[in-house]
Amino acid sequence: MDSLLDTLRLGVVILDARGRVLLWSPTTEELLGWRGEEATGRPFAEFLAEDELLREPSPRVYAELRRGRLWRGVLRARHQAGHVVEVEGYASLLEDADGEPFILANVIEISRLRAIEHDLAALDALFDSSPLGLALFDEQQRFVRANRAMEELYDTPLERMVGRTVAEVLPAATAREIAEAQSTVLSTGRTLVDRVIRAPSGHGHRSMSYSRLTDRSGQVLGTSCTVMDITERREALENVERARQRLALLDDVGLALGDLLDVRKISGALAEAIVPRFCDYAGVMLHGAIATGDELPARLPIVGVPLLQLGAAGKRSGPEVDRMLRVGQDIAFAPRSFFAATLATGRPHLARSQEDLLATTYPGDPKVQAAMDLGIHSLMAVPLSARGIVLGLLVISRADEREAFDEDDVALAMELARRAGVSLDNARLYAREREGALMLQRSLLPQRVPSPPGLHIGYRYVPGSSAAEVGGDWFDVIPLAGGRVALVVGDVMGHGLRAAATMGRLRTAVRTLAASDLSPDALLRRVNELADDLAPDPEEPLMATCVYAVYDPSTRCCTLAKAGHVPPLLLTVDAATGRRRTEAVELPSGAPLGVGDVAFEAVEFAVEEGAALVLYTDGLIESRHEDISEGLGRLRERLTEGEGELDIESLCDDVIALLPHGAPGGGHGTHGGPGGPDDVALLVAQLSGMPGDSAASWTFPAERTAVRRARGVVRTTLHEWGLEALTDEAVLLVSELVTNSLRYAHGPIGVRMVRGGSLLVEVSDPLPDPPEIRTPADDDEGGRGVQLVAQSARRWGTRHGPIGKTVWFELPLPG
Repeated sequence: MDSLLDTLRLGVVILDARGRVLLWSPTTEELLGWRGEEATGRPFAEFLAEDELLREPSPRVYAELRRGRLWRGVLRARHQAGHVVEVEGYASLLEDADGEPFILANVIEISRLRAIEHDLAALDALFDSSPLGLALFDEQQRFVRANRAMEELYDTPLERMVGRTVAEVLPAATAREIAEAQSTVLSTGRTLVDRVIRAPSGHGHRSMSYSRLTDRSGQVLGTSCTVMDITERREALENVERARQRLALLDDVGLALGDLLDVRKISGALAEAIVPRFCDYAGVMLHGAIATGDELPARLPIVGVPLLQLGAAGKRSGPEVDRMLRVGQDIAFAPRSFFAATLATGRPHLARSQEDLLATTYPGDPKVQAAMDLGIHSLMAVPLSARGIVLGLLVISRADEREAFDEDDVALAMELARRAGVSLDNARLYAREREGALMLQRSLLPQRVPSPPGLHIGYRYVPGSSAAEVGGDWFDVIPLAGGRVALVVGDVMGHGLRAAATMGRLRTAVRTLAASDLSPDALLRRVNELADDLAPDPEEPLMATCVYAVYDPSTRCCTLAKAGHVPPLLLTVDAATGRRRTEAVELPSGAPLGVGDVAFEAVEFAVEEGAALVLYTDGLIESRHEDISEGLGRLRERLTEGEGELDIESLCDDVIALLPHGAPGGGHGTHGGPGGPDDVALLVAQLSGMPGDSAASWTFPAERTAVRRARGVVRTTLHEWGLEALTDEAVLLVSELVTNSLRYAHGPIGVRMVRGGSLLVEVSDPLPDPPEIRTPADDDEGGRGVQLVAQSARRWGTRHGPIGKTVWFELPLPG
């Protein structure tokens, strides 16, 4: 029997910001029949079925992606052969290295995967005891089985049901509605839940639910049905439904607009939120100053200044709808129209019939004619106001058989417009500051976090609760010489652009000093000495905390120092039991950067294979309502939840979920909406070692044989590693560096080689003075060793240790 997984096929599609196909994977070709060269460059909407296009998926998907950067849903796609393919899509909004947005989407074929096994004993018990009406139907929609409750609900003996269709058993009107539902479920496989119909007798209501039955191979067996008498419930609901819907609409509109700070998104969300629940068509029209974030005059001009339509929604689409509700069009109103009157007075105006609608503007207005063609018979214009200024109009209408607007509807529309007006004005004010703030925030955080060998990095940045302000929290991952990696998390005191700018200068200083291969305590000391230069203002000294760690995968050794920062945590997993445990890395706290001439101390410790170092800022554990130790305890408890191997991305999500409004998402860039009152930076590094045969080291006495012996072990090791192509160059450079150490250091000479993304070679000696590159004369016998290293190696450098120095160089691996 085939596995269900054998039937799954995953296609990949990459779209540009306009929805055009950039990449069409071979699996997508199999799913939809269109070859990659046929699909590339065309709008993705062209590959959707006609009934899917009626639902206007592109604006919905793009809007959802802009809000949350993720989308998931079901689409009906058009196969190249002409039939419809139902697919489930997963889409993410990403940015390339130039900041250009694109959409990465995965599509999966989902037809005929709903397999159910019937447990006959359980089914018998269910049929006998259930107070609900239960029935099974075959593919020809004939009764196969039904229980006594179904007999009572349909007022038909069981003997008369089995082997017959509903059309043969029930009254024509009821049977037709049920048969249509059965056909839809059979043909689409979509479960029908809580479909309310009139009782066969005409008195009362029934709730029916249908689902399709298939075997393990996907063969359709028929449908199952559940029927419940909801007459009493229905009567009770009808008494309160109108009031409930109004309150729910207000709540939903508030939720839809509550976290938006973009005028266009607010306009679109408002229109979509009220169609079709409150009206059939809706348009949001605003003065241009609102859209651009400009200052508003005390009184906006009415006559001669068109409004810009920024939001629209309708229950149907077509040329008439586009003529009336096209987003982006300028709309000018006749001076004596009731739209102009609404703008002038700030009071709503209502057209209760098509005769009233014809009188709203000048004769022959094409928009009014389009409304008439759509069957609109009731239209309302409501002012969108804030602080006593009319910002624009909300124009809503009802068509066809729907009831006309009444005074209660006018009151509801005014409340909706009042809330939307406040949101629009807030968005206008925010727009003036947003671009600069977001640009600065994006530029100051890491644009790309490396994935060095021996480390698995997870990170999150969650801004504070003030969306217009930028915080001073930051993190960084810096590759160092010798395959080592620096992990940094810091927090500049305060909020706003000044704190963010200071954070950028501090991060730059740390990255620059890290290139000098300083120890963590020495680096913090040097940064502290630069505090006056890094301060945002001479009258406002720098005040920041920082933790700086250096990890060497070849030795699994970590060196760490901090300046007034919250304690780092080390998360390990017991190999025998799978239990997780955390411990705070004990080291002197150190004063914050900028305090003055203070000492910083570093600790060095060995790390277990697979342990995770957790660095974070105080916004994750600090609250004005509790001691910081309680937040630290909560963090440690969250880290130790679960057992077994660590999933760094899930771990980051679990930690960020501690925030009042934490919203995890992926593992790249900034994440989620506003968190608590302070922003949060989180950096989790799972620390591992290099493979056992990836490093080798030797120590030679300061004797003449040291050069020959060093050449020999380097040649032998490169042969064992299969890197014979590097032998001549590596042996030559090692000879030069060992000769220098032998000539000047007069002490033990160490040689170390590490094979990773490149070949790293280190030569150590007790002399602290670094070698200098000099230009020897033509007749000089020496002085060319370091110059040769600098010319031949891809990178080279010097770092100081507790005793002496280490000169290192890297050679690229063959190929």
